[in-house]
Amino acid sequence: MHTACAMAKKVLITGGTGVIGRRLTELLLEKGYDVAYLSRSQKTYPNVRVYRWEVEKGYLEEGALENLDYLIHLAGAGVADQRWTDERKKEIIRSRTDTIALVAHKMAETRQFPQAFVSSSAIGYYGADTGDLRQTEQSPPGRDFLADVTVQWEAAADRVQALGIRTVKIRTGVVLSAKGGALPRIAAPARWGLGAPLGSGKQWMSWIHVDDLCRMYLEALEKESWEGTYNGVAPQPATNAELTRTICKVLGKPQWAPKVPAFALKAAFGEMAQAVLGSSFVQSTRLGSQPYFAYQYPALQPALENLLLES
Repeated sequence: MHTACAMAKKVLITGGTGVIGRRLTELLLEKGYDVAYLSRSQKTYPNVRVYRWEVEKGYLEEGALENLDYLIHLAGAGVADQRWTDERKKEIIRSRTDTIALVAHKMAETRQFPQAFVSSSAIGYYGADTGDLRQTEQSPPGRDFLADVTVQWEAAADRVQALGIRTVKIRTGVVLSAKGGALPRIAAPARWGLGAPLGSGKQWMSWIHVDDLCRMYLEALEKESWEGTYNGVAPQPATNAELTRTICKVLGKPQWAPKVPAFALKAAFGEMAQAVLGSSFVQSTRLGSQPYFAYQYPALQPALENLLLES
């Protein structure tokens, strides 16, 4: 028993307390990993070692990088949590870039390097609204705010790669989870029989079940064939209307007839409305080259049944 504990591989996570981080932590612990977080707060978490960091002051607690096998970067202020004021936009970018830049600097300074680094990214890289155009890992970046965020985010992650560390970037779609993110917000009106498409309802949404996304992270850590950029999306995107219809079907609720008009969403959310009104049809072409990976939830309805009925 003691030997096994001594051999446990150490995984350090930034942003470990979010929806993805919490589920990923559960899976890592189940597999026998030694999990540690970088955190600003003094809060403790079961079976997780917490190291303090203060990014603005360039402080990283001693020991965080010692005997480190894997690094995962999930830190980032929520894009859909608040209206996009100029200050909020800066915070969205800084929380993704300054954080990993600090870790890269400390690794270079202490010469303590993990075997692999996996960084979250986002399909916002291609732009918030790309219509029906199919986007793959080879598609160029967009030119709006979300694209700018993601380009800077990935450039910051490249600072770790520049240290000679195998690096994987996962451009994540809309993560479906019962514990937070988009799904509980979308499902809440449907539970009251008020489910309605947003805007035209024809906009594409490239989604992924949180368990499939976390399994991508595990594969990226453990399999040396993973390198570079992957789109973290399910095989088949859904339109907003299809998502609403399927949620209502799974919950056994009628769908409310009217759509929520785009102007109402823009009035409520400002520029941030583009995150829900934009159409994004993204496919993961590179996953096909990874023989180990198979989706548990490739189709929307079984994914929603698992999250809305079983969770």
